[in-house]
Amino acid sequence: MPRITIDNQSLFYRLSANDLTGRRPPLLLIHGAGGTHMHWPASLRRLPDWTVYALDLPGHGKSPGPGRNSIAAYCDVIYALVQGLGLDRVVLAGHSMGGAIVQEFALHYPGRLAGLVLVGTGARLRVAPAILDGIRSNFPAAARAITDSVYAPGAPAQLKRLYLQRYLETDPQVLYDDFYACDQFDRRADVARIETPALVLCGEADVMTPPKFSQSLAQTLPHARLTIVPHAGHMVALEAAEETTAAVEAFLKRET
Repeated sequence: MPRITIDNQSLFYRLSANDLTGRRPPLLLIHGAGGTHMHWPASLRRLPDWTVYALDLPGHGKSPGPGRNSIAAYCDVIYALVQGLGLDRVVLAGHSMGGAIVQEFALHYPGRLAGLVLVGTGARLRVAPAILDGIRSNFPAAARAITDSVYAPGAPAQLKRLYLQRYLETDPQVLYDDFYACDQFDRRADVARIETPALVLCGEADVMTPPKFSQSLAQTLPHARLTIVPHAGHMVALEAAEETTAAVEAFLKRET
């Protein structure tokens, strides 16, 4: 399984090399707080006709720690990864915290980007103090509360059980630092400078980053299209894998 060393730290990623032409910019998938590459559906990770990288950020999944406690620090990791993989121009897709990382990257390295996919995210990501306090005081209870919040009512119970299981396997310090990084993130004054074509996508029933966050992003970014997926929550990519994959594929074909 592919790994790369970044700043003396091993990063795990999955690679699906389906672009036989070698002409299309690869797609790099960046998960959210406490997540792993498995927070992206298999249909997107194995997208036909595209080369797709899906990584575990430091301290997540199969990538050892430490994690990071700022979006800027995670952005540095992604830049070093892009450099280390020898990628000239990429499409970055980010979910939630990953979407903040993508925005940060776009502001610093616009010449390396062919497109942006921003899923369930915003230019400001406030985190309720109860979440941060709960991770410190009672991690299992906080993990259960977060799990209940990220899925829409009626989401399959198996999806929620698997999500909770993976969350409980996460180092509480890594999860705390992720949410702290989100809480400190605020690029509302800057996103209008991002000229890269963007797809902004969210679930209609997302209570973690409500649709108004995505609507604001789509209205502010100069070249953005908005897709709101009915009945889906914050984990829209897993709850509505077919719709999410179709929207991303259409964007890639249209903009790159």
